[in-house]
Parts: sequence; C-alpha cells; structure tokens
Amino acid sequence: MASFPLVTTLLIFPFLFSTIVYGYSLSSIKSWCSQTPYPQPCEYYLTNNAFNQTIKSKSDFFKVSLEIAMERAKKGEENTHAVGPKCRSPQEKAAWADCLELYDFTVQKLSQTKYTKCTQYESQTWLSTALTNLETCKNGFYDLGVTNYVLPLLSNNVTKLLSNTLSLNKVPYQQPSYKDGFPTWVKPGDRKLLQTSSAASKANVVVAKDGSGKYTTVKAATDAAPSGSGRYVIYVKAGVYNEQVEIKAKNVMLVGDGIGKTIITGSKSVGGGTTTFRSATVAATGDGFIAQDITFRNTAGAANHQAVAFRSGSDLSVFYKCSFEGYQDTLYVHSERQFYRECNIYGTVDFIFGNAAVVLQNCNIFARNPPAKTITVTAQGRTDPNQNTGIIIHNSRVSAQSDLNPSSVKSYLGRPWQKYSRTVFMKTVLDGFINPAGWLPWDGNFALDTLYYAEYANTGSGSSTSNRVTWKGYHVLTSASQASPFTVGNFIAGNSWIGNTGVPFTSGL
Repeated sequence: MASFPLVTTLLIFPFLFSTIVYGYSLSSIKSWCSQTPYPQPCEYYLTNNAFNQTIKSKSDFFKVSLEIAMERAKKGEENTHAVGPKCRSPQEKAAWADCLELYDFTVQKLSQTKYTKCTQYESQTWLSTALTNLETCKNGFYDLGVTNYVLPLLSNNVTKLLSNTLSLNKVPYQQPSYKDGFPTWVKPGDRKLLQTSSAASKANVVVAKDGSGKYTTVKAATDAAPSGSGRYVIYVKAGVYNEQVEIKAKNVMLVGDGIGKTIITGSKSVGGGTTTFRSATVAATGDGFIAQDITFRNTAGAANHQAVAFRSGSDLSVFYKCSFEGYQDTLYVHSERQFYRECNIYGTVDFIFGNAAVVLQNCNIFARNPPAKTITVTAQGRTDPNQNTGIIIHNSRVSAQSDLNPSSVKSYLGRPWQKYSRTVFMKTVLDGFINPAGWLPWDGNFALDTLYYAEYANTGSGSSTSNRVTWKGYHVLTSASQASPFTVGNFIAGNSWIGNTGVPFTSGL
C-alpha cells in the first residue's frame, strides 16, 4: 500500500490523528507549548517529529525542546552552506562566511548543552551563546548594507526555538561555591601562573620579532597550539605585531612583556568592508583563554566606524593587565563568561559591547575624542529576557582622555543596542564629563521599558543620579542586596573559576 506523508495523511484522514501524534496527545502538545514564548513553532515541530523522549515533566519538555533546536540548527547550518553560491557581492560573501562559522559554533554549544554533565546555569550560558551567534550572523548583513537577498534565504525558526529552551531552563539564582576567595572555575595552576607573574618563564613556546623564539608571528604560534585540557602558554616578547589572530584552541594563554610593550595591532573595519565580527585584530573562541600584559589595538580610526581590537567568545576567559585600544566597538565581549581585571579600554562609540556575561573589575575606561561629538561607553546586546548576560563594571574608573573637550562632546554610560540590554555600573568613579542624563536612547523609545540599566554607589563628579533618565528600565540601586546579584561571585559564578587563574578579584561588593 502506498504511504503518505504525515501532513497529507492528516488532511485525508484527520480522524486517525485527531488526538495522538507520535505518542503525544495534541492537547498535551498545546499545553506544553503554551508555556513557551513561541508556541507555534513548538507545536509544529513536536507534531511533525518523532522523539524518543516521553514528556512527563518540564525537564523532559526541555530535553525535547533542546533536541528540536539542535536538529533545526543543523538544518540551518546545511542551508547556510547551500546558500554560498548565491552570494552576489564581496559584502554578501563576507557576511555569509561569518554565518558559516557562527552556525558551527551554535551546533557545538547545543551539543555541549545536551551531551555534557552541566549545571542549569551552564546550560543557560551556552544557550545564550547559541542565540547570540545567530543574532551576530544576521548583524553582519546589516553591517555591510546587504540585507535584501541572501539574509532572507537564511530565515528559519531556530532563534525562536532557542528562546523557548531558554525560557524552559530558567532557574532561580543559586549562590555559587567559593574557594580561597576565588571562583572555583579558575584552576590552581592558572592561579599560580598569574599570581607569581611566572607565566613567561613557564611558556611552552616563545614568539619574538627578532627570531629569538620559535615563532616570529603570534598567528603562527596560536594556529599551532594544541587544544587540550592542560594550559598552553605562549610568551609574546616585546614588539609590535601587525597581524590578525584567531585563537581556536582551548586553554591557550597569551602573556606579553606589559601594556605598551607587547602590542598586537590591526586595522580591519566595517568602513573597510569587513563585518564587525571579522574586524577583530585578535579573537578568542577556544574556551579557557587567558591574556596578560598585552596591548590589543585597532588603528582603523573613528572614520571607519566599527573596528574591533579584541573579540572574546571564549567561555571562562580572563584578561589581566591588558589594554584594548580603538575607537568605535573596541572591545567585543561577544558571548560566554568573561572577567577583566586591571585592564585599560579606550574608545569613542559603544566601545565595550556584546552579549557576554562579563565583569570588568578595577579597570580604567578612557573616552577618546569622537568625530560625531557623542560618546557611548557601552552597548549591551541581550536579545532575550532569559539570557544570563550583561556588562557589569565594578570598582573601576570612567574618565576622558586629554584630547576630549567635555564642553563640546556629550558622553553617556551606554545605549540599548538590543531590546533587553543589561548594564550595571557599581562602585565606579565617573568623572564629570558624563552627561547628567547618564544614558542615551538608541532609537526613540526602543527598549526603554525592557532594558535593565542600573547604578550603585558610584563616586566622582559625574556620578550624581539626580538628573538621570526616567526610563522604566533604569534603576538606582540603594542597597547591597540589590547590587549583590551583579557581583563577580554571583553574576558570572566567578568563585568557581577565576581563582584558578591567579588573577586577583573581588567576589562581592
């Protein structure tokens, strides 16, 4: 007898499938999917796919939803490969190439969530990253002004399915574990390396411009790095290294001779035809990356718009005594959990931006003179209310460089790049060049009710909150209990990992 596809069978013999599909009752499918932000794709894929998992609990439903999201992400990756030959310009090709890599990262993160033993907090981090990757794919087409042909061909329901899994996995905050005053995710060996400043002497390989090391370029050294469980230290001697580097191996550490001595520099930019994602002078995607005593620079200049000095999509990455120098979009805290300590960040517009769960502690943030006469320090990119991401700036200083004339430039702490943008300044010195309003709208009323911006116990002549914005999403925190969720210990579970790197940090307020 001829077999019919499920949809055809439903149309011809609806009475056969009126109540049961693949072992699920249609009413139970509707009931489960009604708990998600996007019930329609949930119902469609549950109805049209067979899964081994029986749904008896919310946990079961999460597992099935994760499986659906992963299956659709793999299909999306296949489709992205197929779309390549249809690109009609270098700009479309550049944005498409980003999407290839970002879909691969997304599938990896979903597999990691499904197949490794992890906490719900870790699951939420990796699901947040998966969603961020797909948003970044889309943003590349907008960067280069080519949204009307290839981008629609990549359209699918994966982002909605990821939002569903994020909503199902959402759990109340749990106090992280502490060890020796550090988050336990920083391994003892890494902590010792950083605490004793002995990383250079313990290097696996040396990079030197003068030929005295194994490599003369940083890229050659990082490309050859093994991706293992042990720490792999690359010592980069003083010098200016003009190159573009992407570190894909896990547990790589770059250590230099100090800020302003070891410098890695590049000049890629959106103005020069590169996507924001691909403009980074140095990018780290392998988990567990550490950098110490290095300057990362992008010299494209303010006129070339987005031009990234460093991009991190490395989970549990640490940056200690580093400098990030650029103009627009200097430091791209793209995704995952990140920690910055005693670093310098220079820029003009949105110069600390992205959608990581990131804390910058004891850092110096320098505003440079902008051509458009407006400065925005941050642009946080949370697109979903259940992503556990945000930019937290703690015990730091925000000041103007000497070339900036505060009377002719309006300077703000941030603006909402995405609908659920989340940024908190805590116990930070804000110099007087910060505009009394504090924060700048992105586009009219966009995100003003849904963002979360907060200030707590800041000091300095620009810290007064008496004339700040009156948006629904803006908050002046007045107690330690309100601010505590955004500390290193709580926001990035820092006590479980930073301590192992040896980077000093403050767990609480």
